[in-house]
Amino acid sequence: MTREIKLFGGEKGLFITGLIGFLLAGITAVFILFRGSVVLPEGNLGDAFSFNAAIGIFAISIAAILPLAGFSPRKRKAIRRLFIIASLYAYAIETIQHFRGLNPRFSREGSVIDTVVGMLFGVVSLLLIILCLLLTIQFFKASQRPFLIIGIRYAFLSILAANLAGIGMILLEGRFVGSAGNLLVVHGLGFHALQTLVLPGWLLEKVQGRERLKKRMIHFGSISWMFAILLIGVQTVLARSVFEFTFLPVLAGILLIVWLGTALFSIVLFINAVKDTKADETKCLEKPITDQFTMIK
Repeated sequence: MTREIKLFGGEKGLFITGLIGFLLAGITAVFILFRGSVVLPEGNLGDAFSFNAAIGIFAISIAAILPLAGFSPRKRKAIRRLFIIASLYAYAIETIQHFRGLNPRFSREGSVIDTVVGMLFGVVSLLLIILCLLLTIQFFKASQRPFLIIGIRYAFLSILAANLAGIGMILLEGRFVGSAGNLLVVHGLGFHALQTLVLPGWLLEKVQGRERLKKRMIHFGSISWMFAILLIGVQTVLARSVFEFTFLPVLAGILLIVWLGTALFSIVLFINAVKDTKADETKCLEKPITDQFTMIK
């Protein structure tokens, strides 16, 4: 019998790296509370807060699923180290530069060193993109815990869209397309698929039976999420806001609601499965007591 691979197994270092992001985000939030978010001439502590929190969530999510990828111990160790190094560098530059009042990527007020640091930030971003591509390929080979793996595969396809938006921001030296398009929306939604599309798979694998229904729910919810990101991407490339009440954003919103419905249904099935398990355990405990009373009579 094949032993089930556990989430987070052996990934303490990467998990702690994710926690560092939350710690930095918390410290930044305190400074924002007392000093405000703007640090002249270019710094924005709000950006540092959201970035550190996002990288923290990303690192913890990778730590959870990396054991399932099926890498050899040597390759897994190399990928883990690269993720940790890239994350720590990103934390440091994003936080330090914003506190210094400089744009960490495309500073127009900093020195030559600040420009070099920003260029290295771009190199680190490309490294993360390459690592995500390697994980995408590897997870399409993985076979254990199939329901969870399906969600992970869709999540990494969503991350491909996020990385395209990230490359766009590097080329444009900013997040905006025209006057209203914002690539950061696609970038953020794409990466959050590591939570939104993986969680339903994890919940449904705990539910006994109903195999066809569970697979359909994962596919249906994930495809709805993917098409929503595609529509948001098209709206952004057209240099229009994704928050306006027009056809593409409205349709994207409907698709996100469809995904939300499948996610909520997954939670309901999971809760019912837990209740059924507890009920069965209670019956098993009560049965011997009933048998003893029968024997006494």
